[in-house]
Amino acid sequence: MAANRFSTYTHFAPFFDRLIQDIGGARKHVHIQFFKYEDDEVGRQLGDLLAQKVAEGVEVRLLYDDFMCRKWRRLYRHLDTLGVHTAGFAPVHRPLPHPKDYYRNHRKVVVVDGCVAYTGGMNIAQRYRDGLDWGVWRDTMVRIEGPAAAGFGQVFVKDWMCATGQPLSEVDHPPLPGLETEQTVRVLCSDPGTHSHTLMRHTIELLDAARRYVWFESPYFIPPTEVMQALCRAARRGIDVRVLQPPRGDRGETTQWASRRTYATALDAGVRIGIYGSGFLHSKIIVSDDRTGVVSSCNIDPRSYRLCHEVAAVIEDAAYAAELREVFLADEAQSTYVDPSQWRRRPLRNRIAEGLSGIIASQL
Repeated sequence: MAANRFSTYTHFAPFFDRLIQDIGGARKHVHIQFFKYEDDEVGRQLGDLLAQKVAEGVEVRLLYDDFMCRKWRRLYRHLDTLGVHTAGFAPVHRPLPHPKDYYRNHRKVVVVDGCVAYTGGMNIAQRYRDGLDWGVWRDTMVRIEGPAAAGFGQVFVKDWMCATGQPLSEVDHPPLPGLETEQTVRVLCSDPGTHSHTLMRHTIELLDAARRYVWFESPYFIPPTEVMQALCRAARRGIDVRVLQPPRGDRGETTQWASRRTYATALDAGVRIGIYGSGFLHSKIIVSDDRTGVVSSCNIDPRSYRLCHEVAAVIEDAAYAAELREVFLADEAQSTYVDPSQWRRRPLRNRIAEGLSGIIASQL
């Protein structure tokens, strides 16, 4: 039986190099979907390759979040003139806003010829490669080669239909020969407005089912009540629950204060919170019990769980879980855990800032 092969990328440059290689070898179609596809050196380099593939007869489609990418529409129009089919997901209603304008598409998905797929936390932007002025950009993407790529193809087909009204014919996804190991990949999607909150439910189920440990990486730690309760339940029954976070964010200080506002509850229950010391940790991964590895676009916050379209690769495979465990441990080695006793003695001004951030925490 054919199975899937996995490769994990923890920095942008090697991910982008392999992506360029895969797209360069495409023969049928390239489907690309990013929350942000920016008009900079990286975006233009990929755009030139996409146009080249169109000239070779490959069908190329690019889907982006219309609101978050509004500044770079000139690039997309240029790509359209070269034969790349581009579309913005969920344009904002004008002149009056609509409640659904809060529902953004935060997914990152690439599918090449139906047999190679990527997902994770990275967008197409130069800062992912070059880092920020205070440190590297640490993120995680997974490359999946094999039958599971079809699931990500279906995610793209659904979102393309939603954005354009254009149905895409199903693409064949032939199994790869010579791969005999058993691996199970689930493609989980969460869509706002459906009240299913699939990724939030999966996080809770993973915590409730854990027997030894559940470790998380997320740039934001603002868990909704249900997730916080599951984190605390697991920690109180002796499960090793760890969360790694960056010291600063890319959404401004309010988001970081909102994250810190949740620390006391988690720490009191025995959840360990580590602060990554080598840059901006934007990675969204979960690893549990040497059995389950999750690479996702989903943050631990209300916006990702309830207001954004998100996607995750849930890989039930011991070898891949071990690989993701090593990724976590490497990041942990560059992190410092918050001391609960010291945290209780934090200054009053910090507590006030945390409390004020709670006013808008549900929208972060």
